[in-house]
This record gives sequence, C-alpha cells and structure tokens, in this order.
Amino acid sequence: MGGLCFLVDHKMCAGVVDDKFMGRIDQAIYEEALTKKSCREMDFTGRPMKGYVFVEPQGIDSNKDLEYWVQLCLDFNPKAKSSKKKK
Repeated sequence: MGGLCFLVDHKMCAGVVDDKFMGRIDQAIYEEALTKKSCREMDFTGRPMKGYVFVEPQGIDSNKDLEYWVQLCLDFNPKAKSSKKKK
C-alpha cells in the first residue's frame, strides 16, 4: 500500500500513509465518522474504499483525537474479515 500498516489478529487495522492516519472502521459508523474533523474516505486506489478512512494530521493532533480513531479501528477488528491468503 505504500505506507505503514498495523495488523491485529492478522487483519489490517490501522496505519499511516504519507502524513495521514488510515483506519479500518465499522461500516455502521462510517458515514458519521466522515463528518468528524479532517476525516475523509480513503481513496488510495483512486476510488473510495468503504469502511476505510483517512484522517489528516489536524484530526489527530492530540492524544485524545488519535486514541479515538485507534479505538474505532480496534473495536471493529474482531468483526473484520481477513483477506484471502494468496497461494
């Protein structure tokens, strides 16, 4: 993906792409999350990826803000599906 990615239970959870936080969150709260400060759809491939968000540096400039986004990712991780392993 060109960034730093953290896996939890062998599933992509969160990471950093350039100077942006990247998170995998529950689609049930996805639209609400997009209304938060400096959050937008993740469009790494040129098209939006549902369930993934980018948060610009201004949106994670305090420990409280960063913890909020990391916790959303960790909360979703048990529900997330693992990607298929390549043979």
